[in-house]
Amino acid sequence: MPEDPVTRRKLIFALIASTAFGALLLSAARARDVPKVATGFVANVVCSETFVSGLDPKRNLAETTEAMPGAGLITWAMDTEIDLDRRDVTVTLLGFGRSHAVYREGVGCTLEHGEVLADIALPPARPQAALLPEIAGPAVVAPQSPQLVAALDRAFAEPAEPPFRRTRAVVVMKDGRVVAERYADGIGIDKPLLGTKSVISALIGVLVRDGKLAVDQPVPIAAWKNPDDPRHAITIDQLLRHTAGLALGSSLQASLASTLEPVNRMKYMEPDMAAYAESISLETAPGQAWNYHDGNFIILSHLIRDAAGGHAADVLRFARRELFDPLGMRNVVMQFDAAGTPEGSGAIMASARDWARFGQLYLDDGVAGGRRILPAGWVKYSASPTPNAWVGIGAGFWSNLGDSFGAKYRVEHGMPRDAFFAKGTIGQYVIIVPSQRLVIVRLGRSPNSPPKADGVFDLVRDVVAAMSSNAKLAGGN
Repeated sequence: MPEDPVTRRKLIFALIASTAFGALLLSAARARDVPKVATGFVANVVCSETFVSGLDPKRNLAETTEAMPGAGLITWAMDTEIDLDRRDVTVTLLGFGRSHAVYREGVGCTLEHGEVLADIALPPARPQAALLPEIAGPAVVAPQSPQLVAALDRAFAEPAEPPFRRTRAVVVMKDGRVVAERYADGIGIDKPLLGTKSVISALIGVLVRDGKLAVDQPVPIAAWKNPDDPRHAITIDQLLRHTAGLALGSSLQASLASTLEPVNRMKYMEPDMAAYAESISLETAPGQAWNYHDGNFIILSHLIRDAAGGHAADVLRFARRELFDPLGMRNVVMQFDAAGTPEGSGAIMASARDWARFGQLYLDDGVAGGRRILPAGWVKYSASPTPNAWVGIGAGFWSNLGDSFGAKYRVEHGMPRDAFFAKGTIGQYVIIVPSQRLVIVRLGRSPNSPPKADGVFDLVRDVVAAMSSNAKLAGGN
């Protein structure tokens, strides 16, 4: 006998209420946001990775859901419609919480919230010659030693039981040249994939280099200009280190429970993400406590938009001129919210080789081809540990320096002490190891917990050991 639709709706909301770790009791308003936040996340990811990355939407949705604890409890009830002609994605949860993501050429996907998304006047594609030397030829670079073959074999191998790794791409660079790379089926050297928010940190660095921003000065946000507003004291440094104190919840874990966080209302329900983040009151005094959430980088993205000229096209022009073109990053797609602000909390897409080029900039102290892209000292500053950040994080990058729990844990499990890295939500890494002259890129779909689920500790340890073994053999010859 067919199940009554009303009964199904009651079931789904009972399910949500019983699986969000009791947090629904904290706020009835947040509970009402759950369907819209959940469908917004799915619409955004499926749209981006269908129309930008060209991935199979069913496989992608399954792997993404699998990487988010608890998400499978509601995604079975989602209706996901992908229109290949209009290039958009619509998602509902038993008829509720409709989210609509629209693809626009050159800028990926944007969630619309009732407004009409106008096409962005893209700047002419006239890339300047890259300053960074070519890192590899047109073919996939096979691992150059048996040890590197074994390292990549393990990175792509799946355990017998979940959590699964779902590795999509690995690129290993030594002294600026690719020495090993591998891709999952359907993914190649030019395929843009979701990466990390650290590109926003780099663009902030360019503005600091040019004297347009200073990390230790209050941020120029109109909503905070009143000296009596305690948010007036928030600095660039505090946004980069996640110590600004805004009451937006946490972005550390991607799970069903995280749909309750205010920061995810910002990302999936608000047309102007930065305006929402900037309207939030303080939970702690600026600089007093560490709390990782994406709102900090959305506000930084707003600063970049304003400094570049105020429009999405201005941001693209600025980012290409100052960062992407000099590094030879030719497969980058910056995505924007409906207000034209870069969705800099994790929606920037680039090929694995492009992410390796980005890492090389940090390995080379912010210089490419003799030109200083980042200000002197910016790389050291980015890796410098943030006090009270138990995960081990710097200013825009995660760091193994300092005595945090996270730094010690990573070193104990095989990552070098001097390593620092950019990290995306569910399995994206750009790892820089200065002592080994290495950049290691790993992109995939892996849960954040347990911490070894994505296999990155093994990958870094295996690659460092392989390169050390190769060096000894070369020395012996």
